[in-house]
Amino acid sequence: MRDMISTINAWQARGDAVAMATVVKAGGSTPRPIAAKMIVNSRGEFAGSVSGGCVEGAVIEEALGVIKTGKSKLVKYGIADETAWDVGLSCGGMIEVFVELVR
Repeated sequence: MRDMISTINAWQARGDAVAMATVVKAGGSTPRPIAAKMIVNSRGEFAGSVSGGCVEGAVIEEALGVIKTGKSKLVKYGIADETAWDVGLSCGGMIEVFVELVR
């Protein structure tokens, strides 16, 4: 987490907006535990992981939307989700990720 704080500070110092994604619920087989975090800046750069790579691309897109609108969002990914295979979540589990703007 300390590395993330340093990264957030560096990104904000150069003028980038930053969003943080946090796993708030997990069930079944999931590669990352509750409280796993990923940060994304307005340039699309990221650090950390919420899914071990399974849905990172989709979470980055959600984070960029949060940066644009300033509105936090709860997103769910799981094998029952019709888009699960599209974003690569094939591990059989489910995660809920809260994405918020870092102020």
